[in-house]
Amino acid sequence: MTVFEELKRRGLLAQLTDEDEIAELINAGKATFYIGFDPTADSLHVGHFMALCLMKRLQMAGNKPIALLGGGTGMIGDPSGKTDMRKMMTKETIDHNVECFKKQMSRFIDFSDGKALVVNNADWLLDLNYVDVLREVGACFSVNKMLTFECYKQRMERGLTFLEFNYMIMQSYDFYRLFQDYGCNMQFGGDDQWANMLGGTELIRKKLGKDAYAMTITLLLNSEGKKMGKTEKGAVWLDPEKTSPYDFYQYWRNVSDADVMKCLKMLTFLPIEQIEEMERTMEGAQLNEAKEMLAFELTNLVHGEEEANKAQAAAKAVFGSGASSENMPTTVLLKDDLADGKIGLLTLMVKAKLAASNAEARRLVQGGGVSVNDVKITNPAEQIDVSKPVIIKKGKKVFHKITVE
Repeated sequence: MTVFEELKRRGLLAQLTDEDEIAELINAGKATFYIGFDPTADSLHVGHFMALCLMKRLQMAGNKPIALLGGGTGMIGDPSGKTDMRKMMTKETIDHNVECFKKQMSRFIDFSDGKALVVNNADWLLDLNYVDVLREVGACFSVNKMLTFECYKQRMERGLTFLEFNYMIMQSYDFYRLFQDYGCNMQFGGDDQWANMLGGTELIRKKLGKDAYAMTITLLLNSEGKKMGKTEKGAVWLDPEKTSPYDFYQYWRNVSDADVMKCLKMLTFLPIEQIEEMERTMEGAQLNEAKEMLAFELTNLVHGEEEANKAQAAAKAVFGSGASSENMPTTVLLKDDLADGKIGLLTLMVKAKLAASNAEARRLVQGGGVSVNDVKITNPAEQIDVSKPVIIKKGKKVFHKITVE
């Protein structure tokens, strides 16, 4: 089985240009490809996971990844899939986020000895002359054609700024520069990026001739990948300070039955034959074994084997015997937070980040979704004795330990 065939069997490829040429390059380890990441936060999140795993997979086959960080495009924002204009960030914030991304990517991609590159499009976009862009790049784009793309059609009814309208031109120019400066002959992106990616391929061929070698691939279900990691507590981050290894493990342990095999195929490095055999034979309660395997493999990939083992042990302790664990997510209260060793349940839930506000905590409690030390609490005014450690359970799957310093 070739590398390209495995990508297909794992369900990673959707639309392609020049499929035969793409397959030949990837299988021979001769692809220099890029995937872009706009630094909209100070941590990568689960929505980036598929792209990172794909980059690692292709690098293992001898291909060269370029991680393109959007220090320039991040100052505008991609309108694709958005209902509103993205909040503008300062250059200082963007630069900080770029540095955070670089550090996290090194867990997935080997940047040593030129095996992969990190490139920031601010290096060329921020120095462009506006008139030169209009003459040299803008002339290659048809406004009529751009308006036929879904990413713009959806926003036209609600309002699309001229600022955002330029995003396709900027992303296309990124591919042109990467092709010229680094020999990048392939780009990957989500299905919502297809129009922008085609723009890059067409720009290269218009500027450099039809024989210019540039191709595009989109990732299957990457729009779902962007939805991944959205929970009632917010995004699932790769930074352990923002999402603990235990919570990260639990997120994957709790994926739906319908998604577990798909995630194993796309995100893990287990042999595809092993996963396909599991898909044929596992059903019902057996799927829990597959979920545990998925959670361990991905936690190991992001946080390392030690943290994966801790998270798995903590999860088994909680769900198996109901016992607490030192590896369970914990909030440490100060004695000043208490009155006679007690604290209001709603206040406690907000401090533990189990609810964003007292109002949200009240709804959870009144709905019967909160237990303290396995006792369901339905009175929002309940005062909780935390003189000894307690465990709060929210819903069926979220456990949190409370201690006092």
